[in-house]
Amino acid sequence: MQNIGRKEFFAALGIGFIHSLFSLFVILSSVWPCLAIWFQEPFGWLISRILIGIWIAFALSVLGIYATQHFFSRGKDILLYCFMFLCGLFWYFSIPALADREWNPEVAKTLKFEQHGDIVTLKNVRNFNWRTEQDYDEKWETRTVNLNEISGVNVITSYWMGPQIAHTLVSFDFKNSAPLTFSIEIRKEKNEEFSTLGGFFRKFELSLIAADEKDIIYTRSNVRGEQVYFFPVQMPKAEMRALFEEYLKKSADLEKQPKWYNTLTSNCTTLVFDMVQSVSNHQLPVDYRLLASGYLPNYLYDLRALDQNWSMKTWYERAHVNPKVQNMHELTSEKYSKIIRNHLSTPYLQTD
Repeated sequence: MQNIGRKEFFAALGIGFIHSLFSLFVILSSVWPCLAIWFQEPFGWLISRILIGIWIAFALSVLGIYATQHFFSRGKDILLYCFMFLCGLFWYFSIPALADREWNPEVAKTLKFEQHGDIVTLKNVRNFNWRTEQDYDEKWETRTVNLNEISGVNVITSYWMGPQIAHTLVSFDFKNSAPLTFSIEIRKEKNEEFSTLGGFFRKFELSLIAADEKDIIYTRSNVRGEQVYFFPVQMPKAEMRALFEEYLKKSADLEKQPKWYNTLTSNCTTLVFDMVQSVSNHQLPVDYRLLASGYLPNYLYDLRALDQNWSMKTWYERAHVNPKVQNMHELTSEKYSKIIRNHLSTPYLQTD
């Protein structure tokens, strides 16, 4: 066997490492655009599938898998592949989020508001009467609240995909007005279904819903059968007001420029965290539980945003909405809001 010198050995090792990195790049940069084309279907169902097939065949040729003949030459094929990938990036990031699609009724209207000092008038507050997910009475309301009368903030987690993943909602209490809940979610078109994977590929626009608690929490606890938990959180009153105004700002931004929902970076939990971070007097730590949103209550407990007189186990027992409202129908909004707060009269104190 012929011996090779140290210099030749390291040169061969370096070339092998570069080839491995390039192969990994081709694999990853093929999976991403193929999934993007699959969910976006820019040329219709059939042509988009054909385009995915051509892309996969070309990537395999560049890698030398199943195809030993290059389209032109190895160097030219690599340059062509990189050019195609850059074109794919340009196409993907130029896809605009739109506001004028044929939306599902529950997200058909967007929140609008007028603010005059402490008084805010909110238009298109949703207050549907849900019997099933397909059977409901549509009702959009106009409500007026006084920001000086915000008396509490509640974080609601609704578990729809195991213990790790929950939808996060935020509810505001008022001294002389009904509670109001905000929910950041996808804006589904008619007959469109949610896809976690599609949420990574600009499949859904972002929606901010302001709703009555009986509408947006009841539909999860009683209609969909999701496991819902209601946590009153400790927050200075000035920050409560600032957070409410952040929601108003977010709705105005979406009205001006629609944005994409993203399963990882722009979802119901990360966007709430960003808003809380912007109004908080303290820097909040970034934590894996912001992505594994099912554990968000534990994160709040560690931040001492939940009353420390109870253990986390006790909190989960008392915050669980479903046992309180099971088999209850024809509840008024006022009654529903009162029931879901049962057993939560803790010695928790708000701080000014």
